[in-house]
Amino acid sequence: MGKKREDHGKGKTGVDHECNLDGDYVSPIRSCRDLSLATIKDTLTHSRYMQLLLSLSIVGFFLRFYNLGFNSLWLDEATTLNVSKASFLEIWQTSVSGEFHPPLFNWITHIMLMFGQSEVILRLVPAIFGTLAIPVFYLIGKELRDKNVGIISAALLTVSYFGIFYSQEARAYSMVLFVFSLAVLFYLRALRTNTLSDWALFGIFSAIAVWTHYYTLIAIGVIYLHAIFMLRDRLKKGLGEAKYLLASVGIMTVISLPLLILVIERYFTLTASAPTYGVLGPVLIQETIVRFSGGYSQFSGIIAVVYFILMVAGLVFLISENRNKALLWGMLLVLPLAISIVLSSKMTMNPRYLIYLLPVYFTVIAMAYPLIHKLIPDRKALYAFVLVILIINVPLLAGYYGSFVKEDWRGLAAIVQSETQDGDLVVLAPGYMSQPFDYYYSNATDRTIKNGAYTGEELDSLYLSKGNHSMFIVVTGDITAANPKGDALSWMNEHAKGITQHTGVYLLVAE
Repeated sequence: MGKKREDHGKGKTGVDHECNLDGDYVSPIRSCRDLSLATIKDTLTHSRYMQLLLSLSIVGFFLRFYNLGFNSLWLDEATTLNVSKASFLEIWQTSVSGEFHPPLFNWITHIMLMFGQSEVILRLVPAIFGTLAIPVFYLIGKELRDKNVGIISAALLTVSYFGIFYSQEARAYSMVLFVFSLAVLFYLRALRTNTLSDWALFGIFSAIAVWTHYYTLIAIGVIYLHAIFMLRDRLKKGLGEAKYLLASVGIMTVISLPLLILVIERYFTLTASAPTYGVLGPVLIQETIVRFSGGYSQFSGIIAVVYFILMVAGLVFLISENRNKALLWGMLLVLPLAISIVLSSKMTMNPRYLIYLLPVYFTVIAMAYPLIHKLIPDRKALYAFVLVILIINVPLLAGYYGSFVKEDWRGLAAIVQSETQDGDLVVLAPGYMSQPFDYYYSNATDRTIKNGAYTGEELDSLYLSKGNHSMFIVVTGDITAANPKGDALSWMNEHAKGITQHTGVYLLVAE
């Protein structure tokens, strides 16, 4: 089955022979046509890389499915549920009229609702996509340089706090990570093979990425800009010399066409007023690196510094080894962030919108390994590198699984139910927080009157209507964004007193 390697250099699928865990073994699987039980068994038996990748994928699966329903739904997930309950056509109409995300993920969630509406069901698809992204990261690293870079990239994603968090959230982020990663993979392949199939698949997955999240258009545009630069000499001779690139552009445009007008309309809607929340300005760069590296804890800052140093080292090595790929990685790291900083003055910005850059970030960190191998020319150094990645992320993941990492509306609903009496008013401030609250709380069962409020005037009106009953106010930090004038908080400070604070949600009472 397997065969000896004749070329010990850096071939198309190769690894630096001084650190090739497989030795002279070459897998018989070269394409999908080679897949069979016999070839899969042969590869898993003899290839250390495939054994490592399978192990990482199993660990990644466990980390993404463990305690999948532990955290309660928060606002965005409840929005996903409410939008996805509608028909396919109504979901599309919501995307046209109000939803700030494309309809594809909501369509998929609509199908999943056939199996129920529990937290686990709603997060099942994101967990699957998050797991499937691990082998895709391996393939991207392998295309970028070799299998060693691929394994390290896969290991980084396997234990990524950021990747796991959004694999356990009923939003489109893990799906866009998976789909955009496939687009990057097939673009790298297209540069190497220049075949119609690879260019077409790049166009197809780019379009699917747009149908998953509008913000990927920026990175897709950057990649096509790089492609034009790479094929500039052919383009000078005529468009026919770059027909596969043009075919890719055509495929991507045709599939994405229904969304292009929506993107323009969404932009003007989002920029109609100055943003009142989010990560704004140049600090977005720091926030993105910190979040990509593991979020916020006493350990994440150290990890972020280590990752940043490795990223710089990896980028320098990539420049010395392959300037064309270094140009692509540099463009993908710099341009989307630069554009995001500019846009943050006009619209809400958050590092999670840039999750599609994770394969670029992790593979360039992995590119630091060849430098380490020059200092420690031992094959065991690769195992040590992977092991260190796993170990330094253990404290982050222990904190993640050991406590609530989202607002606990399930617990808050139980507290409200225990505090209220028949006829009391329950007011959500801001009012749209009723979406996650209503998933766990029924005022019909609790015999209360539920309302929403955004301003001090609305709170005062409700207070005057309560009669002899108490008015309970459930308030989150979102009130500062929903009511930038601040009169709602002023009213609460004057008329209400705090009962408790639970995972960032406050319960007040005005009697």
